[in-house]
Amino acid sequence: MLVLTRSDLHALLPFDACIAAMREAMIATSERRCVLPLRQFMPVPGRPGKLGLMPGYLGGADECFGVKIVSKYERPPGDPHGSHVGAVLLLDAASGLPLALLEGGTLTAIRTAATTALATTALARLDSRRLAILGTGEEALYHARALLPVRAFSELVVWGRSPERAAALLERLGPQPGVRAWVAREVPEALERADVACTVTSAKAPFVRGEWLPPGLHLNLVGSAIPTTVEADDSCVARGRFFVDYVEAARAAAGELLSAIRNGVVGEAHVAGEIGEVLLGRVPGRRSDAEITIYKSLGVTTQDLAAAHLAWREARTRGLGQPLELDR
Repeated sequence: MLVLTRSDLHALLPFDACIAAMREAMIATSERRCVLPLRQFMPVPGRPGKLGLMPGYLGGADECFGVKIVSKYERPPGDPHGSHVGAVLLLDAASGLPLALLEGGTLTAIRTAATTALATTALARLDSRRLAILGTGEEALYHARALLPVRAFSELVVWGRSPERAAALLERLGPQPGVRAWVAREVPEALERADVACTVTSAKAPFVRGEWLPPGLHLNLVGSAIPTTVEADDSCVARGRFFVDYVEAARAAAGELLSAIRNGVVGEAHVAGEIGEVLLGRVPGRRSDAEITIYKSLGVTTQDLAAAHLAWREARTRGLGQPLELDR
């Protein structure tokens, strides 16, 4: 078994390769060549955190199974540990033997941004030029890096509750050739004339309103992954053609969708389809330049397994990782 650290994963999972792996993972998900129990959470009594368990099986050429174990604690902005700390255990489906133990926070950040980039490729207008990132944490940085190459963006605008942290994010990202980058003071300013937008925050209440969405926008809702937190209001959900990564998970945990259904703004049939169904051609994606499309990212274990298997294969080829023998 190989142990793969944060630095290993940065070397082994470039976004172009990871986006390709996420494409296969989302197709496998929509073809149900997988087993995906809904994620489980266990609160830690008396502490501001919880334990998350995400088991799963992925079929196909890279057949494997495994589990992601995540400790999710509330931490102040800029904390080096981030809000998600954990590991992914990857196992071989034929033998049942462990293949790798991978640092979970980095793998999650990379695969989440790669899947958002994949959804953007499938749903955003081809002439998209202005990208808005709403959020200033690690996921915001990964999303900017993943999304900028998928369209010929000439403008990047970042909004955060702290303009200083938004400016710091752009400094970490560094100059992007041909891209004008700047900080918006308000959410409507960031969304005005945006072609693609991503919400990547820890917000518990909606901060994006439907009336602020310009025609033709593709919106990625990424930050909320539990049913009790939302980044966008009900009218936002209603205005857009709504796509998800895995419909069963969305019906259980997509906070924005559940809120809009609960309040009678949309019905359960509002989900247009899974992103894998769009890639397979089973469900049409964008139908016009003026249409607003929304991709709700919850994250599913097929994404973790596909990224983990890719990293494990590359590590063996390149001699990276630390061998660990548990049966000695």
